[in-house]
Amino acid sequence: MRIFNTYSRETEEIKAINPPTVTVYTCGPTVYDFAHVGHWFNYVRMDMLIRGLISSGLRPKWVMNITDVGHLTSDQDEGQDKLQEGADREGKSAWEIAEFYTKDFLEGMKLLNILDPDYIVKATDHIKDQIELIKKLEEKGFTYEISDGIYYDTSKFPKYAEFARLDLDEQQAGVRVEVNPEKKQPTDFALWKFSPIESHRDMEWDSPWGKGFPGWHIECSAMSMKYLGDTLDIHTGGIDHIPIHHTNEIAQSEAVTGKPLANYWMHSNHVLIDNQKISKSLGNGIKLTDVIEKGYSPEVLRLHILESNYKSHSKFSWDSLEAAKNRLNNLKSMAALKYQTKEAIYDGPTFSLEDVPTEIANLLQDDLNTPAILAFLSDVTTQLLSTHLQNNMLDHFEIMINGIDNLLGLKLNEIKDISNEQKHLLKEREEARKNNEWDKSDNIRLELENQNIGLNDTKYGPIWYPIN
Repeated sequence: MRIFNTYSRETEEIKAINPPTVTVYTCGPTVYDFAHVGHWFNYVRMDMLIRGLISSGLRPKWVMNITDVGHLTSDQDEGQDKLQEGADREGKSAWEIAEFYTKDFLEGMKLLNILDPDYIVKATDHIKDQIELIKKLEEKGFTYEISDGIYYDTSKFPKYAEFARLDLDEQQAGVRVEVNPEKKQPTDFALWKFSPIESHRDMEWDSPWGKGFPGWHIECSAMSMKYLGDTLDIHTGGIDHIPIHHTNEIAQSEAVTGKPLANYWMHSNHVLIDNQKISKSLGNGIKLTDVIEKGYSPEVLRLHILESNYKSHSKFSWDSLEAAKNRLNNLKSMAALKYQTKEAIYDGPTFSLEDVPTEIANLLQDDLNTPAILAFLSDVTTQLLSTHLQNNMLDHFEIMINGIDNLLGLKLNEIKDISNEQKHLLKEREEARKNNEWDKSDNIRLELENQNIGLNDTKYGPIWYPIN
């Protein structure tokens, strides 16, 4: 399997450290608010990575973190903890905020049919691990203390700028007003923040340096190494993690171990709405519940996400979601053919049904080329809907549908047969069409649509399919 490795800026074949196991760490959500569609683009793409690895014969050991403390509102380690911000906004405790939005995120994972990670780990459950890692950095001389916390000295790590291709001289020259004048370098970051004297914090712990809470970056290093070892096979996240969060992870992890944190880095690019990055401040943070309330199923959003590659800027709009809905209805029409087979009285498709999952797997393993997969499936669907499905093709057809679902997660194999009453309506409609009773035919079509059954008329008769 091949992916684009951010570190090398090249597409590379994945060679696991201990095959067939392949270790994967994904930076999960900061649970202070609802996830928006930009977040879900990222997590569906990570799910496709896992499905691609499985299809290539590897066995992913997948860890995803939940950031429930330490992620401040400023990347410069200033401002309020986002969990505390959520608590103040909603009049709840930070613990209640974390529990509520963690539950909501996990429910969204299930709705979008994202595979379960082997471990979903919370920062607050691993405070001891984070403290131990900071102590190791302290022993090796990578830390210093200032009035608000313990900081990592990036000047002690010569490779600090390498991963993100940072120009540190330019950054230094661009600093007009230093956010924290006590920091030695603008790039230095907090490992442990002291609890503020002037305000209350819901989340704080004792440490060798005083009462406080961990910085955001230290949690991922501590938890990834605890569950997956000093060097991961693949580390994943959003593209916005590259210059700060992942750069800092690399610095603190490799300062302790002397080993690469990860051999491959995969990043999902930004999602745009009206050519703007999705942002709560811009009011375009569309949630999964917003999508569902507009009449689109989670599978429609999932399919829309697959229409673009993880490396490219993606665009979200309600028009594009409507187009994805139509594409999904075509796939559902094709999947529903299993209940509508006919005798072999005509030529079948020009491709082998059992080869379809193999072709999809090959495209998935080629840098997650989901747009090419959907184009290929469009051709498959067109041929099958034009030739219907022959009885002697059913076994291979069911294998094909299961294969598509295992690789793409679109739940096509969950489509159920229509009721006997609905089948009777179909027969009535066909009789009406034969007798040129077009009003009656149209009325029956509308009646079926009201029951979430759509129709495609072909020369071999109507093909029904579930609507959304």
